[in-house]
Amino acid sequence: MKFILISPKNRTVYNFRGDLIKDIISNGYEVIVTGPNLDNIDKITELGARFEQIPLDKTGLNVVADIKYLFNLIKLFKREKPDVTFGYTIKPVIYGSIAAKLAGVNNINSMVTGVGYVFTATTRKARIIKFFASILYRLGFSCADTVIFQNKDDLHEFTELGLLNKGKCQLIDGSGVNMEKFLAAEFPKQLTFFMLSRVMYSKGIREYLEAAREIKSNNKNVRFMLLGAIENMQDSMSKEDLETYIDDGTIEHYGETNDVLSYYKMSSVYVLPSYREGTPRTVLEAMAVGRPIITTDAPGCRETVIDGKNGFLIAPKSTDQLVEKMQLFIKNPNLIKQMGDSSYELCKKKYDVKKVNKKMLSFLKISNEGVN
Repeated sequence: MKFILISPKNRTVYNFRGDLIKDIISNGYEVIVTGPNLDNIDKITELGARFEQIPLDKTGLNVVADIKYLFNLIKLFKREKPDVTFGYTIKPVIYGSIAAKLAGVNNINSMVTGVGYVFTATTRKARIIKFFASILYRLGFSCADTVIFQNKDDLHEFTELGLLNKGKCQLIDGSGVNMEKFLAAEFPKQLTFFMLSRVMYSKGIREYLEAAREIKSNNKNVRFMLLGAIENMQDSMSKEDLETYIDDGTIEHYGETNDVLSYYKMSSVYVLPSYREGTPRTVLEAMAVGRPIITTDAPGCRETVIDGKNGFLIAPKSTDQLVEKMQLFIKNPNLIKQMGDSSYELCKKKYDVKKVNKKMLSFLKISNEGVN
């Protein structure tokens, strides 16, 4: 039996789907992973999967390139004859499902891991992209047998927009987190706020940086860390704008790394002021390490925090509320461990990857366990 995972980025395969791939292999499947380039393929093959390069510009608007991507997927599926396909993020969901249908695959699955810039931005360009993306989503979903969502808000919006029938939908608690890898850790002596994200406005980067600058103006002893790449896309903050916050000592910025765990351990409180997510994996990892969370009362984010118990929910785009909650931790440091312990317990109960993957395998019709 063969399972093909259609991925937009190699890093997300081994970081977010590694445990799922191992579970699928343990159920007797050969797993083939598609990716856009040859970056870090050794980490994918170490999971026991076979890698196939299918070039993809995951954020580009080049129609010719997208059609080429579609035909390359069709060619792969016809050659490999998979029993199951599974794509995540917009282009693998759309073109992966269409290609699988045209190639005669009988078990076609997609996962919406968030709606991203296309659905959160309000510019004229974003509205035009959303219009065409909605048409393509509808076509892709019509080819899929099962569509998995990571939060009920996205599921509701997509069905209300008529993009797919609710009967195809399943709901999962994110990608889960390996709690045997992300172990609860002691807190640093210096109070440290931490955000892990691509440097994008829709992730709340502006609010985090402005809040950090305001806090630092009155309290030089508080540390702010930011880990994440600056990407060349519509929603990204420029390197020059970010450097103003680095140069004046507001934040310490680190690029992409394969060792995110060490950064969680250096933090006291995890912050993600995102405008919208699927279910943010970084928040789950921070919870597993026992960190309190400040995030937004927005789709995908709000499910991870019981307000006032394992952290705080703030309004999207509100720097003032973010500063207010940060100051609560500064003035009441006892809250850090108290809420961090609650984060750990909530993560163990709801987001442990073992529990999440049992449901995933049942949704993918690979295993009957975890249906209930």
